[in-house]
Amino acid sequence: MLIIGIILFGLLVGAAAQLVVGRSRTGIDWTLAFVAGVGGSFVGGLLISLLAGDGLELRPSGIIGSLAGSIIVTAAWSAWKSRSRQA
Repeated sequence: MLIIGIILFGLLVGAAAQLVVGRSRTGIDWTLAFVAGVGGSFVGGLLISLLAGDGLELRPSGIIGSLAGSIIVTAAWSAWKSRSRQA
């Protein structure tokens, strides 16, 4: 159940990150949403939770960190894709 929860949470956070970055004009790329959500959640959520002193429990600081990490991953991916199209 935990793995299914992580996947669903990653998809939701990744989709939200695409909405924030503005990449969703052409629709949500669910592969990017999954990668950005899970990767950003792991890195951002873990980092913010540990910095806030919450440990590894589910806290609001970890959720905010997950969204921030996903936004960074999505923005970096968008910048990389636009740069590779120009070349």
